[in-house]
Amino acid sequence: QVQLVESGGGLVQAGGSLRLSCVASGSIFSIGAMGWYRQAPGKQRELVATITSGGSTNYADSVKGRFTISRDNAKNTVYLQMNSLKPEDTAVYYCNAGTYGDPVIWYWGQGTQVTVSS
Repeated sequence: QVQLVESGGGLVQAGGSLRLSCVASGSIFSIGAMGWYRQAPGKQRELVATITSGGSTNYADSVKGRFTISRDNAKNTVYLQMNSLKPEDTAVYYCNAGTYGDPVIWYWGQGTQVTVSS
């Protein structure tokens, strides 16, 4: 089992920045890729960014150039630095981790609210 706990959400004005953190605990040796997803009211959950255990990253087109995902394996933590925030970035942000192996087991955090005011 893997537990994920997010922090760092809040209210920020458009153009501002926030940094989200997600700390993993439990069977951390089994974790491969990690990522951030978000879900706005009335919308489906969508991918924001992912990072492999080796550090390769992938971003949604809507956040490229504004958001940066990183991970500190020694601290079992993945971060999402969000700059130039827009009102449309308002959502609950969820941390996600997938295990090595087949099949992959996916774990989710409880989510942290990010609200960007115009």
